[in-house]
This record gives sequence, C-alpha cells and structure tokens, in this order.
Amino acid sequence: MSLNGRGAALFALLAVAGATQADETSVVLAEGAGVERVQAYCSMCHSLDYIVMNSPFQDRAGWDKTVTKMVKVMGAPLTPEDSAAVIDYLAANYGKPATAPRNQ
Repeated sequence: MSLNGRGAALFALLAVAGATQADETSVVLAEGAGVERVQAYCSMCHSLDYIVMNSPFQDRAGWDKTVTKMVKVMGAPLTPEDSAAVIDYLAANYGKPATAPRNQ
C-alpha cells in the first residue's frame, strides 16, 4: 500500500470513527410544534445534546438570545418565522420557568 493509500485509509477510518462518536440517534427531543425545525436547523451546526444540556439554564429570554446569536453571529439560515417557531418550541419544552421580579 502506498503512503497515499495509507493516508486515504486512515482518513476513511477516522471519518467513520468520528461519525460514530457524533451519532445522535439516542438524542430524542420532546414532541411538540416546531420540533422538526429544531431538529433540522440546530443539528446543522451542533449536537442536539446542546439543547438538553442548556435547558436547565435557559428561560424564554435566554433561548431568544441564543437563537438570535446563532442567526446573526453564526449565520444560521433561519427566517424570522423559523426563529420564532424554534424559540417557541425551546421555551415550551426546554425552558425553565421565568422568574418573577422580586418585590423590593
């Protein structure tokens, strides 16, 4: 096997190993309006585990900021309608309840 052949074989092996590690078949998001958009758009750039891992920290405002950052800074190709649907889904299914303002 030539060095180029070995390189190609190594690349193929690493690609398969990487795909196996990135397998998200075990990530199952909650059913709800907008889940298809979330699965399609969010998984373009990152693991769906990101949603589950961040849900204890994000309320509706947090998810709004996160989705806005993904669109404006990271270039996620969501329309305003898509963004609203994604935020609604995340807030309803993976958002912590909004805290009431403290009485001072």
